[in-house]
Amino acid sequence: MSETQAALEQEEEALDPRRVASILEAVEAGDGARLRELAEPLHAADIADLLEQIGPAERRDFLALYAREIDGDILSEIDESIREEVIEALPQDVVAEAVRELDTDDVVDILEDLEAPQQERILDALEDADRVAVERALSYPEYSAGRLMQREVVVAPEHWTVGETIDFLRGADHLPDQFYHVILIDPRMRPKGYVTLGRLLSSRRAIQLRDIVEDSFRTVEATDEESDVAYIFNQYHLISCPVVDENGRLVGVITIDDAMNVLDEEHEEDMLRLAGVGDESSISDGVVDTVKGRLPWLLVNLVTANLAAFVISLFEGTISALVALAALMPIVASMGGNAGTQSLTVAVRALATRDLTEQNALRVVRREAGVGLINGVVFALIMGAVGWGLFGMPLLGAVLGAALIVNLLIAALAGVVVPLLLDRMGFDPALSSGTFVTTMTDVFGFFAFLGLATVVLL
Repeated sequence: MSETQAALEQEEEALDPRRVASILEAVEAGDGARLRELAEPLHAADIADLLEQIGPAERRDFLALYAREIDGDILSEIDESIREEVIEALPQDVVAEAVRELDTDDVVDILEDLEAPQQERILDALEDADRVAVERALSYPEYSAGRLMQREVVVAPEHWTVGETIDFLRGADHLPDQFYHVILIDPRMRPKGYVTLGRLLSSRRAIQLRDIVEDSFRTVEATDEESDVAYIFNQYHLISCPVVDENGRLVGVITIDDAMNVLDEEHEEDMLRLAGVGDESSISDGVVDTVKGRLPWLLVNLVTANLAAFVISLFEGTISALVALAALMPIVASMGGNAGTQSLTVAVRALATRDLTEQNALRVVRREAGVGLINGVVFALIMGAVGWGLFGMPLLGAVLGAALIVNLLIAALAGVVVPLLLDRMGFDPALSSGTFVTTMTDVFGFFAFLGLATVVLL
């Protein structure tokens, strides 16, 4: 196949604006055959994206025409913000068939965001063994390894040979859709190591499994936080990891795709929290839900803005006597806010990835203080000259420069120290650090600038 043909085929299978427009035209016309023709080449994730991008009315019409094509892969890819709505719109037999196709971890992922009636509807569609496995997983704490794992595992006694294992795999009635290791267990079902499929297939039949185990072998407990599990995967480059109960017995396995989903979700949550829009915001949310997520943080910002306004009011006489100060005040606040955001973003991300720890915190604080001080001096020289040139007052330029040095130093320190303190106290540093840092840079910036102006210029 030529590169041009491959590119054309990829374009035909892509969810581009032209295909979306054609799909919506088919939906509006009620042309189910045309809709299936347009959607057939698309990946399950693309169909899920399409359902998230269109409005509620279009989504209902789409599902009315396409319901019979919705399978487990599509259902598991749909964003949780609209998943309940989609399941409610589908016929019960379609939902039942879709969830039967999924591994237990995917079923749990779908169920934990649904109301009790819909949970029971899906559980009723499962076979008895699968239902027990899913209910067992749901009994573990939310955001734990037990919720993340799949119960379908491939195990072998540690004394087996490569040949015995391969024969067993070939004769097995059912194997997981995705697995990367054969887990070695002792008679008490405790995992003792694992062998990659590549190593298994490249080794001679007579070799014992215990002789080709991987050095990366680790286990996690079912009650461990999923964020800790994701960190282990990322830190030690794992592909899969056995999950054990409180007695060390194997109860499931977590694969890399689930661990990476956790990392991606945590990264997205940190970004949303830093912006003060809630950790579950989505483009498919309605007006009321969006307002509920954003209004509380806007209210907090209003309170902190009033605190900054109070500081300004203390120097009302100074501003009245020298109006030029009012023109320069936003520069001090803006520079401090931007510098604080830079330090804050780096610190929050380093805490999330565990690169910022108690052992190196002091060194990082000293580094940020040095950066803030150097940046402050550089911009003090620039804006000091600008203030002198614009208003013809060298002392005004000096006051502006000194205030920038103070504020950029405070901003750099606050951007690291605030999330560190919140993390030490057990709070999520991404949730409220931005508000504290902005307040500090505004208050200290205005106080330094107007205070220095009062002492030096009046």
